[in-house]
Amino acid sequence: MSRMRRMISLPRLPLLDWGRQYDRDTLVSDLVAALIVTVMLIPQSLAYALLAGLPAEVGLYASVAPLLLYAVFGSSRVLAVGPVAVVSLMTAAAIGEHATAGSAAYWAQAITLAFLSGGMLLLMGVLRLGFLANFLSHPVISGFISASGLIIAASQLKTLMGVKAEGHNLVELLLALARQIPHTHALTLTMGVATAAFLFWVRKGLKPLLTRWGLSPKLADLCAKAGPVAAIAVTTGLTWALGWQAQGVKIVGHIPQGLPPLTMPVWDVALWQSLFMPALLISVVGFVESVSVGQTLAAKRRQRIDPDQELVALGASNLSAAFSGGFPVTGGFSRSVVNFDAGAQTPAAGVFTAVGITLASLLLTPALYFLPLATLAATIIVAVLSLVDFGILRRTWAYSKPDFAAVAATLLATLVEGVETGLIVGVGVSLVLYLFRTSRPHIATVGLVPGTEHFRNVQRHDVRVSPRLVSLRVDESLYFANARSLEDRVNDAVALQPALAHVVLQCSAINSIDASALESLEAIEQRLRDAGIVLHLSEVKGPVMDRLQATDFLRHLRGQVFLTHYQAVAQLTPELLATPAAHPAALPTTG
Repeated sequence: MSRMRRMISLPRLPLLDWGRQYDRDTLVSDLVAALIVTVMLIPQSLAYALLAGLPAEVGLYASVAPLLLYAVFGSSRVLAVGPVAVVSLMTAAAIGEHATAGSAAYWAQAITLAFLSGGMLLLMGVLRLGFLANFLSHPVISGFISASGLIIAASQLKTLMGVKAEGHNLVELLLALARQIPHTHALTLTMGVATAAFLFWVRKGLKPLLTRWGLSPKLADLCAKAGPVAAIAVTTGLTWALGWQAQGVKIVGHIPQGLPPLTMPVWDVALWQSLFMPALLISVVGFVESVSVGQTLAAKRRQRIDPDQELVALGASNLSAAFSGGFPVTGGFSRSVVNFDAGAQTPAAGVFTAVGITLASLLLTPALYFLPLATLAATIIVAVLSLVDFGILRRTWAYSKPDFAAVAATLLATLVEGVETGLIVGVGVSLVLYLFRTSRPHIATVGLVPGTEHFRNVQRHDVRVSPRLVSLRVDESLYFANARSLEDRVNDAVALQPALAHVVLQCSAINSIDASALESLEAIEQRLRDAGIVLHLSEVKGPVMDRLQATDFLRHLRGQVFLTHYQAVAQLTPELLATPAAHPAALPTTG
């Protein structure tokens, strides 16, 4: 029962921790940060809702209740929760096969997807399953996000061109766009490209310019991050003043004023089954992105976040989105960084941001009537292209070919087959490569470094060895996939040294031994016994020793278990401590 209680974690309220020290200075800092983030979040929310195939106002709905719930349950002081690009793309991919974008059925399924994702995250948090995110390696996530960024950017080109083009992957999108080139709307394209160029310049050039004009670097950086707001204001004003909508420029149009509605998910078992896997992938990707951002920002202030608590907070946020007309959300990188740089001290900044977005939904939506869709598309393109990192291919190729294979497989699968398939392929390739690598463990023959008590690989160092003793250092935990490799390695050593009397397995790098590996150790011991050779162990870790003591292996072992490898060599071949010996005949080694 006590073990079950350790495995299950009841949600706690970090609000009670930071709320006790809340004071006037903290309030001012949070209010300033909330104002800045609100200005940034409004255009982002509208854009990402459209990216997900939903009405623009749904982005505002998804940015209110989730912020409130995260403030109660979240462990990060500065994480800003809401719609993000990758999750919006995954939402569109998940629902696009079941309903028409923009329809009531589509919106209802997006709400259901948020409900399922929230339920999964909450359950994972209660069961303390935050470690599952470790199965998504950084190379896989980097490849997935880079490919998703390219797909998102390509999906917005049709809006920049003022044409219709559909596709579930990059190849389909590019082919559809190529066919629509003759139908490009020149005014829309000109405005969209100009907006994108301005936003790219704002990211790189505005801050140095403002700094030269005398603004502080921090204020100049915040002004640069508010560039999308300026782009929206200018293009909306021009469209209204010059009547561009009458010339074919597509605009956002009427955005309903009011509070987020009270909604319910669709209670359809068949729909839940079809959305189960997309909801799971969205949950994991959203959690990994959120925790990565949260940990990075927390470390800068010498704070910490609790991954299991983050699961609970994100679960509650997504459930609140489902009941307030939203769609799946997570912690966003750009808005969280802005929140941090603006001086937010507690999650109360998120509460104030939610209030600001609510006021915008009530008062400002009429001003967005003439907002060109091409402006929002340019905003998305500039935002997601910053996520594309092709440098990961060069870095992984130089450092680790298996990691390169995982990145390349994820990247190609996502671009060619779509986001869900790409992520599954990336995880699958990573696990297969891990199994392949660990199935061939590094097992080194080691010898005594003269004048010390240290042992090193005979292929790399000038060491002392004895023909009567083989010392094998196993640099991997032993389990079913690599147990046979150890058997083969010991057999080779025995065959190459006719005078062999002792084999010592140095276990300093072995963290666990499963049942299959234990059977292999028993088989090794029996074969060596039949050959008149004694098997010994050295430097066995405490947890491994605890498990071995509960088996018959140690009771039947003829040899000894030595605390240190030096003690084993000193007792079995004391001559090594006095005089050097020649290397044995070329023993096979993995390096």
